[in-house]
Amino acid sequence: MEAKRIQQLFAVFVLLGTSSMGCQPAAHSDPDPTAQFQKEIDALRQEYGFPGATAAYVLSDGTAGVVATGFSDIESVSKMSTSSRMLAASIGKTFVSATVLNLAQERRLGVDDRISLWLGDEPWFARLPNHDSITVRQLLTHSAGIPNHVDDPAFAAALAENWAKPGELFSPEMLIGYVLDQPALFAPGDGWSYSDTGYVLVGLIIEKMTGRSYYEEVQERFLDPLDLSLTSPSDRHDLPGLAAGYMSADNMFGLPAKTTGDDGRMVWNPATEWTGGGLASNSLDIARWAKALFEGRAMEGPYLDDLLSAIPISAELLDVSYGAGVGIHENGPIGPWYSHGGWIPGYSSSLRYYPEHRVAIAFQINTDIGIVDDSTDLYEDMAARFEQVVVSTAAE
Repeated sequence: MEAKRIQQLFAVFVLLGTSSMGCQPAAHSDPDPTAQFQKEIDALRQEYGFPGATAAYVLSDGTAGVVATGFSDIESVSKMSTSSRMLAASIGKTFVSATVLNLAQERRLGVDDRISLWLGDEPWFARLPNHDSITVRQLLTHSAGIPNHVDDPAFAAALAENWAKPGELFSPEMLIGYVLDQPALFAPGDGWSYSDTGYVLVGLIIEKMTGRSYYEEVQERFLDPLDLSLTSPSDRHDLPGLAAGYMSADNMFGLPAKTTGDDGRMVWNPATEWTGGGLASNSLDIARWAKALFEGRAMEGPYLDDLLSAIPISAELLDVSYGAGVGIHENGPIGPWYSHGGWIPGYSSSLRYYPEHRVAIAFQINTDIGIVDDSTDLYEDMAARFEQVVVSTAAE
């Protein structure tokens, strides 16, 4: 598959987590969702042959469970555990947008303010597409018309050439540099195009406003108060409890087929992602975060209107829109759902919340082979089976 087509699929994947429409899983009679999740995740591994995975749920009454299958490291024959962690990739955007909404509650910014208020004095700002009219909300909803540095062949080539070098590969300013002087994709607010670069700009705004690092802000605002103890910044090689990730040897970024070395440390530095994602996490933490976020309990004060204020992603998909770091689906097999997928080489993750059922589901798989290139139905099948389990449980 040509690189451009892969990049387009990546954007759809990380935005929506894909859709399970059309999947028809069998109904379950066992009232224990944890046992059913275990049966399903084991069966999925037998059918699709992925290395390992974890999956979790939180029901309407707060009952939660997490399961694991397969291996966290094939070569060392280490089993995946319910506390294993993986890179959550673009699911981290939900934390970035929540941080901005929290700052807006504190009246330290307005989501409809122009970004020039905070970034206008940067030496590169005038070279940014649409620089003079972009608002914070447009960055959060991917409607600013800014290209995505991840799609730039020059970025892929630089990563392939430099991944093994010590230290930070790319600063935020270097990532933004890949889109400077490029034509805007559209006028701000006149379209939609997924852009990690836009979220890197949001990260700079957060740090400019607070005078602290983004990671300090997210730790104090959300990770500590909500006791998300298995979620932490993915800003270094050494990430305790991290499962090894596996990808194709001919991946587009020229990275090794396995993300970790014999010592368990990542062989390339995930800090490059920063506020495009930027967290290592666990399925249960992700499910608990989704339930708190979408039930209005992630912070004090009302914020759901701004979180869910969304624009359609295309004229062909009018029932799918994107809010402040969240994909919103009006129609699904079990009703509306909010989501975000996460892809980074070697890892695939999903966050989903079903407002009619007040149920959250999350899963992580330590490979991207056959998933983001859409060559298997694994991701959709996994979501559909877990959806059916929790709906059957709720009906008991």
